[in-house]
Amino acid sequence: MSTTYSLEELQRETTFGGAGEDTNDREIRIIDLSDFENRREEITEQLWRAATEIGFFQLSHHGIAPEEIKAAFGESERFFDLPTKIKAQYPRPKSVNAGWESRSQIRPSTGTKDQKESYQITQYHMDNVWPTEAELPNFQANTLRFEQKCWEVGMKVLSCFATKLGFDQDFFSRAHDPSKPDYQSTLRLLHYFATEGVTEQGNSWRAGAHTDFDCLTLLFQHEGHGGLQVCPGTEAETQRWTSIPPYGDVITCNIGDMLMRWSDDQLISNLHRVRQPRVDEYCGSRHSIAFFCQANKSQIIQGPAKRYQPISAADFLTQRILANFVDQ
Repeated sequence: MSTTYSLEELQRETTFGGAGEDTNDREIRIIDLSDFENRREEITEQLWRAATEIGFFQLSHHGIAPEEIKAAFGESERFFDLPTKIKAQYPRPKSVNAGWESRSQIRPSTGTKDQKESYQITQYHMDNVWPTEAELPNFQANTLRFEQKCWEVGMKVLSCFATKLGFDQDFFSRAHDPSKPDYQSTLRLLHYFATEGVTEQGNSWRAGAHTDFDCLTLLFQHEGHGGLQVCPGTEAETQRWTSIPPYGDVITCNIGDMLMRWSDDQLISNLHRVRQPRVDEYCGSRHSIAFFCQANKSQIIQGPAKRYQPISAADFLTQRILANFVDQ
């Protein structure tokens, strides 16, 4: 028996559980952010086209150095290499994006557990979920430093969308203010478990088809560790999936549901997933790092055209979390 959800986004997800088919006829554009302020107008137009046509794009010359990304992956691997009994001391609190979880996320699309573990860092929800300095020296300081770098890139991109939507340039920076205690943007460290490969996908996914809860996602991938796919379109019968190249020196970005609502559906939050590796592909552990630009809790999400009923960012995020984890 299928579940009915009050949010349109969740109801749409329930129609995207099948394997579909692969296609390579879509371009995932790489947008150069170099000399950003002098090229702001040009970059804005490039971002807008990519975001309205596919909802996924990649950023080069984004300002985060390769050694900083490598160091962030090092911190992620240090955490996941801890014994399970230590990681289990820092479980994700109910209804909150913070702390550690393993195989507890069930997507409305598939009804099966994602084959991964993750650790969420949301600054004002980290009481009792940070590993100790004895367990992981400098982990907290290093990950928060990287989180700040991600926030800066995210706000650059969102400032371009703000202009196109008729908001002032700093609208989204204020809506994602890290100095406020209701800040809820999240840095998520992800570890997908090694497999022996599959010949047919079946119903076990590293991450089942879903849209993101946020305004904008920034994703860092290891070179050569593939599996991420996107499916532009809103109808289940159009399930044609395009693989996202796993480049190590670019940031892969996608529009989330908060921003789709704020834009009255001008910007597209599309379904994506991480499929199981095939037997002839890399089948080892897959690590990635995501930064979710999630508006501060008190922000009211509603676009100028009022396509959706107003909802606070706090309520919106809570409903999405409740629909995604088995311990809620």
